[in-house]
Amino acid sequence: MTELDADVVIAGGGPVGLYLAAVLLQEGVSVRVLEQRQTRNQHTRAIGIHPPALQALARIGVASSMVREGVRIREGVALSGGRTVGSMAFSDVSADFPFVLALPQFRTEQILEDRLRMLDTDALVKGANVTGLTDDGGRVTVAFESREDSTHRPALATAALLVAADGARSGLRDALGVPASCRTYPDRYLMGDFEDGSDLGDKAALFLERQGIVESFPLPGGIRRWVVRLSRPACPATASDLAALIGQRTGIEPDPATNSMLSAFSVGSVIARRTVAGRTILLGDAAHEISPIGGQGMNLGWLDAEALAPLVSAAVAGGPANRQFRDFEMARRRAAARARRQAEINMALGRPLPAPLLRIRTAALGAAASIPAVNQWAARRFTMH
Repeated sequence: MTELDADVVIAGGGPVGLYLAAVLLQEGVSVRVLEQRQTRNQHTRAIGIHPPALQALARIGVASSMVREGVRIREGVALSGGRTVGSMAFSDVSADFPFVLALPQFRTEQILEDRLRMLDTDALVKGANVTGLTDDGGRVTVAFESREDSTHRPALATAALLVAADGARSGLRDALGVPASCRTYPDRYLMGDFEDGSDLGDKAALFLERQGIVESFPLPGGIRRWVVRLSRPACPATASDLAALIGQRTGIEPDPATNSMLSAFSVGSVIARRTVAGRTILLGDAAHEISPIGGQGMNLGWLDAEALAPLVSAAVAGGPANRQFRDFEMARRRAAARARRQAEINMALGRPLPAPLLRIRTAALGAAASIPAVNQWAARRFTMH
């Protein structure tokens, strides 16, 4: 049986787990990251990195690499009926990063993984399927199966602390019996990436139309993501179906032959009622799954990890930690609740409306966008300041 020892074991090698591991290694804390996947999902998935998260990523020396590869979105525009009704600039939200960065998640993860391996070539264990844990009050032991070399060898990893960053369907959260606050929403979406044939450039665009919102964001390599709100669950849909919906609502119809990703999804949210359970801390989507509309989830996880890292370092060094972890839990649950409320507002603004109500909503948004103080406040709120 393989046995690993470290100061901290992190279950989950997604963007949040990788970031926390790198921060801790820089602080001299030994880490093992157990990642179930052996290869990364090449779909773009989460793409938006907000300025506060870029500040956190700069701590481990990866923000500059991400900025070089990504698209800097400095402005968002709202359109309706073919005309611009408002705009939002991000120039005043941050001195260092006055933009929202668009970068496919698989590239984000690869950059983080490369940094982690620079700090410790053995920190990341791929093909590790966590099967259970034991907490004796002094140490925590994680059981996992190793899929290296196509085997399923049983293995153990023992540490002072366990961080569960194993995603929205966290098996460790369930194993710990942590209850969660769950909400479901009527909103359903169809999303796809196409070659960019619009004239929107590096702008994000929200098309506020009677049938429901269409969102659009630039990606590296001349690609543009389109997200369409649906009035009913998507049947098996094709790139041509999505392109036609985009064309009907916006007048811009992408070429279906250039589609590189297609996904239909519904929306829910889950916030764990506790994020600290014994010697285990829930982090990222394991602690709070937020609607992807608004692009807050991954960023929220990084900000959680940034706040958690000094507490973990102090606890590993033998310092008192109970009160600090309780304060962390309360503060991050409040942050998750704020993010959920913002996502709910974002979704509500995109729902279908009869033409008279749509005109009223569009006029109100345009009027608000024309007031500099309101516009700046909205930009800061959108970018998670």
